[in-house]
Amino acid sequence: MLRTAGLREIYTRNDLIVLGLGVMIGAGIFSIAGRQAASMAGPGVILSFMIAGITSLLAAICYAELCSTMPVSGSAYTYTYVIFGEVWAWIIGWSLILEMELAAAVVARVWSLYFAQMLTELGIAVPPLLSRPEGFDLFTLLILTTLTGIVAFNAKVGLRALWVMVSAKLVGISAVIIIGALHFSPSNIAQIPVDPAPLVTDADTLHSTVFGLLIGETHAFGWFGILAATPAIAFAYLGFDIVTTAAEETKDATRTVPQGMIRALATATVIYIAVAVVMIGMVTYSKITQGAPLADAFRLVGETFMVHVINITAVLGLTTVVFVLLVGQTRVVFAMARDGLLPTQLARLSGSHRTPATATLVIGAIAILLAEFGPVLTLEQLVVIGTLFAFMIVSAGVISMRRSMPDLPRGFKVPMSPLVPALSIVATLWLMLNLQVITWLYFVLWMAVGVLVYQLYGRRHSALAPTIGRHRRPQPPKHQSRT
Repeated sequence: MLRTAGLREIYTRNDLIVLGLGVMIGAGIFSIAGRQAASMAGPGVILSFMIAGITSLLAAICYAELCSTMPVSGSAYTYTYVIFGEVWAWIIGWSLILEMELAAAVVARVWSLYFAQMLTELGIAVPPLLSRPEGFDLFTLLILTTLTGIVAFNAKVGLRALWVMVSAKLVGISAVIIIGALHFSPSNIAQIPVDPAPLVTDADTLHSTVFGLLIGETHAFGWFGILAATPAIAFAYLGFDIVTTAAEETKDATRTVPQGMIRALATATVIYIAVAVVMIGMVTYSKITQGAPLADAFRLVGETFMVHVINITAVLGLTTVVFVLLVGQTRVVFAMARDGLLPTQLARLSGSHRTPATATLVIGAIAILLAEFGPVLTLEQLVVIGTLFAFMIVSAGVISMRRSMPDLPRGFKVPMSPLVPALSIVATLWLMLNLQVITWLYFVLWMAVGVLVYQLYGRRHSALAPTIGRHRRPQPPKHQSRT
């Protein structure tokens, strides 16, 4: 299982930070804070971002320990294979496939809408065939085809392009923070929390949250509103785990990957909080719109040129998100195929560039089909539940591995274990309970299909099955044997 297969080491610590920022900071930075402030938390959305950041950090610390012990492709799938065995590894791998494949399709579709909006704001007419919320559109096909080709055949070129795009969007975000700060009014954030108000919703049972059904009547604003906004905001931080999928291609991965991942998450947290503070400080929360909250806030203070900055930065941000999602998804599928749980053709590497080109092309094709012909914009919560499920298993894995392999060398150790992993499990479960009932039903259905696929294919073709059986766990790799 944990053997390497000639992937080229191209990533440094700074590259991993850029990879993390590339996937964590998308267009949501300009919308999530405003929407949650207007509908749920008021100026207390700043605290919601802090809580979500801490929750994500707990999970990231757990990932850091395991990736420092197992610096190979596969991320949570690989860790679960070593700690809990093949069946649970398949379940997590199947969950990650859902997370990243659907996320790539969703974000590509949103990219199309933002790109069309940017052109429209510049006075360029965009025909419906090029971009629309539903049905076939060429902009979605363009972004997915282009990025799939780059990831498949030249990761080095893709990495250089990622550096340029992430740097450019950080410049745009810096402009938002600086210009917004010039219109900051302390009185707009003076009242935290604001007085509670009845939560007006027409959601039926399927579209209600599990938590809401369990506790009955809920309300917006106040402390409950601050906590209730946190799960939606946590969506912004998802993606830091994708950094660990690049471990096998990273120099000195046992130290570099944990450092790069945690620094990327910390940087993203600071940026998100800064944007939230600026937005709430510019206009009172009651005047924030839910459609384009940050752009409308700048319009209200007379800085209309910032709308163009926001649109361009959003397009750049979404481009890097799709790119990193394709990279991460490819590495998970590559690891599963290398273990025989998926067709081994998906583990083939291209010639001189040593990238899993076959897996990338298949993943890109599926993402195109989903984005063009599936109702992906209504399924974004499925991305969240798949990710959170992996977070919970990884956190449990830290506790289990400390007990079963206490003497194993670790490049990074979770402090105060098992307390920190236990807190991560509780926090992650709480976020999952704040997802809609229909999301849980779709997730259960997806996992049932996954179990069927495993029984019909994965179990029979597993590379480990003939030698050690599925009831035993493979040993983690020695750090020095990376050939």
